[in-house]
Amino acid sequence: MSKKITLLALLIALSVIGAAIKVPAIIGSVAFDVFPALIAAGILGGTAGAIVAVLGHLLSALLAGMPLGVLHGMIAVEMALLVVVFSFFYQKGKVWFAAILFVVGNSFFAPLPFLFILGNAFYFAMIPSLLIGSTLNMGIAWGLAPRLAGILSSGFVNRKESI
Repeated sequence: MSKKITLLALLIALSVIGAAIKVPAIIGSVAFDVFPALIAAGILGGTAGAIVAVLGHLLSALLAGMPLGVLHGMIAVEMALLVVVFSFFYQKGKVWFAAILFVVGNSFFAPLPFLFILGNAFYFAMIPSLLIGSTLNMGIAWGLAPRLAGILSSGFVNRKESI
């Protein structure tokens, strides 16, 4: 159990580093903070991935100088849900479906509430940045998760167990 907590802490730390690396967007919270959450979801399960996703988004917004209000709380919950859904399909072996669902969900569906709150212009202006950011984060996770799982399978983490 302590090894899993250590791995979770390392992925949270990686999410903090990723949160400081921004994707050019009209708003500063689009960053490389979610790929550690996707790795956590693939290796440790949906709950661990959700924890990393929530902390990663909140730190990304904070590093961009944004107040951590209701809107960023809503985005953090959306990120957690997307990562849990990703984990569900990823661990069932439907890796492509999980990846596509996450990218589409994060790019088009997660910002939908902002269509009603901030209007059409904000929603449509965010889509390209979210699509690029989601695809890049997924690409990094796609490349690293299987390699880390292989390294960790030597007794470090049992993939079937989750936190």
